[in-house]
Amino acid sequence: MKDLSRAVLPALLVAGVLGGCSTTRDGASPLNSRTWPVCSVLGGLVGGGLGAIESGAWAAGGGLAGAVAAGLVCYAQDGDKDEDGVFDRRDRCPDTPPNTPVKHNGCPLPVYPAVTKAPEPPVADIPEVVTLSDAGDVPFEFGSAELTGSARTELTSLASRIKASQVATVRIIGHTDSVGSDAFNQKLSEQRAASVVSFLLSQGVAADKLSSEGRGESEPVDSNDTDAGRAKNRRVEIHLTH
Repeated sequence: MKDLSRAVLPALLVAGVLGGCSTTRDGASPLNSRTWPVCSVLGGLVGGGLGAIESGAWAAGGGLAGAVAAGLVCYAQDGDKDEDGVFDRRDRCPDTPPNTPVKHNGCPLPVYPAVTKAPEPPVADIPEVVTLSDAGDVPFEFGSAELTGSARTELTSLASRIKASQVATVRIIGHTDSVGSDAFNQKLSEQRAASVVSFLLSQGVAADKLSSEGRGESEPVDSNDTDAGRAKNRRVEIHLTH
């Protein structure tokens, strides 16, 4: 029995130490993940057992030798050249750049591009529109660009509001109905828009905020076949942008 132990136990020592320090297919190790002291303990126990079989006096020496041998075998495999936290013996990507997140086998984790949301398009300022038209109080004398008394009163109030608020621009657009020639209506629409500009200037509205244009009969808001429709089309629109 003693001879059998002498033959079998050394083989168990080598198999146990190398098995504990070996690396499996996925790069894992049963014992050696900075656990080389465990290898030393196992080696010491086996070495001590072998020493005891030979002679009780050799037990301590055999245990020490087994511990040192097993620890060195395991520790020799614990290097980490690229300092990624994965030992070289199971590092499948040994030259990983510094500070790169890695998987259990030492290879870099996949990096996916960040998903960014497209910026929202700027919201355009929607102008406030004040309309002077014949559908309400008649703003102009018949066939002319002269403002009526009711139009002056309304524009005086509007001028005070423009000066008191954060109005950036005042765009004035003249329109007519379809009675008369295109050329006459175009000119009349321009003159009526210009009359509104002149009145607002007289009320203290800054000139650099004001602009005017005429569009004649080209943009009706109602039918020109009825008196009510033509009255709505004879208008001046005042577009206020804040």
